Amino acid sequence: MSLTQGDELTSMRASAPLVHCITNYVAMNIAANVMLAAGASPAMVHAEEEVAEFASLATALTINIGTLSSSWLAAMKLAAGSASVSHKPWVLDPVAHHATAFRRRAIGELLELRPTIIRGNASEIITLSGGHSESRGVDSRDAVAAAEDAAVRVAEHRGAIVAVTGAVDFVTDGDSAVRLTGGSPLMPQITALGCSLTCLIGAFAGNRPADPFGATVAALAYFKLAGDVAGRQSPGPGSFSWHFLDALASIEQSDLSLWMEDSVAML
Repeated sequence: MSLTQGDELTSMRASAPLVHCITNYVAMNIAANVMLAAGASPAMVHAEEEVAEFASLATALTINIGTLSSSWLAAMKLAAGSASVSHKPWVLDPVAHHATAFRRRAIGELLELRPTIIRGNASEIITLSGGHSESRGVDSRDAVAAAEDAAVRVAEHRGAIVAVTGAVDFVTDGDSAVRLTGGSPLMPQITALGCSLTCLIGAFAGNRPADPFGATVAALAYFKLAGDVAGRQSPGPGSFSWHFLDALASIEQSDLSLWMEDSVAML
């Protein structure tokens, strides 16, 4: 496991990874804009007839079950299977997987296809480990700190990197772990930013497939730095949204490296 190689953002932008994003209807536009601002290339492809082929061509795959349906689940499974066979990293975002029987079945089937990285909020990760949460929908009612042990268990059981995101992020491979601070309190007021982060993790992981832990940490740190930059310029969520995209585009590797020195703590 490595934490950083010092050129994650520069390298990702140079490679402009093609990321196959099967995400929800609410997130498609903001996720695509986030990816483009960061320097990656998003593709929102979800038809059963082409997802397997496309996943084999893409640099990485991300799957978000926010607006789930039977046809989309079938496509997700085809894409994940193809990514695994093609040795492409893929990221699973288990949005509200505990809310209904359909979602619980779907997430179980997707987990069997062995995601490289799992990113969720605290409530999603706690319930993914078999624990209990008061959350009833997509928003977390649990603190990230309460989900850390659950994240370690999920990582060990699934052989995946697990990222719990919130006011303070936690990333683990089941053995090593880090916490990340920063961002802005305005971030939860912008719909689909978490979903967009999942896609961004895919871009960094696709660029560094041999180091999914380091790639995940770099993506989360970059996202938090952009949030901090945008938050200091924004009086409210409306202006924050476009300031955030500008921040993603303007941040350089030197900015990210300095930020990581202060905001990322090895545990």
